[in-house]
Amino acid sequence: MIENRFDALLESGFTDRLGERDRMLLARRALLKSCYEKPSPVLSDSWWYAVPGERYEGLFTALNLHDRFPVTLSEGADVVRLPYRPGAVPVFVTPELDGWRLIIGNLESAVGVDWDEWMSAVERLSAQCGEAQMFFEDDAGGSNVWVVAEQGRIRRRYTREDDPEWVGEPLPWEELRVDDEHFDAEYDDAAPNEGTADATTACRQLSVDPSRIGADTQIRGHGWLALSAPGVGHKDLADLVRS
Repeated sequence: MIENRFDALLESGFTDRLGERDRMLLARRALLKSCYEKPSPVLSDSWWYAVPGERYEGLFTALNLHDRFPVTLSEGADVVRLPYRPGAVPVFVTPELDGWRLIIGNLESAVGVDWDEWMSAVERLSAQCGEAQMFFEDDAGGSNVWVVAEQGRIRRRYTREDDPEWVGEPLPWEELRVDDEHFDAEYDDAAPNEGTADATTACRQLSVDPSRIGADTQIRGHGWLALSAPGVGHKDLADLVRS
């Protein structure tokens, strides 16, 4: 399969008709291409999840993703600009990067935009994969969120919209404000669990920073494109042909 055929595959809806032989050929192709691929930064669209590479299979169930097929890192990185069949947007699951798989692109459609939907997704991911992380940055809007969940429960969370909020016990790598040499308990105010903020700092400590993927990143296997709904592939194709 040559470059840009993936566009046609998504747009025409053949992802739900791939047989086992086709999937094996695609996987072999992606693995071969990945051997010669130079890892490069991935645009996260301000929002991404991370799960352990060894237990990533459960993410497809957790996020209700379907009809996946193999791609390289570079082929999936521009997922938000790929064409798709109405009702089933593609989501990119990266190859294993330094031991982690990142879930990127079109998450507002696959997960939702409400706070409860975000938290429910990271909890489901952690239940299926053992651990999960969520990161969200919106510099223009002033929002910054990072979450660590284990075995279906949120362990640590930082949220900043207007006032920052910390939930859970600080993680070992965090720098607590009360421990800062310039903190004066008599005059300064800080929550006991007030620790390191900033999603960029957190993802570098916890898993993988998408903006820093590069030559030193250990890459393993191939990635996946998966769709946010099943059975959409050939729906209304007859009308498409006639139009």
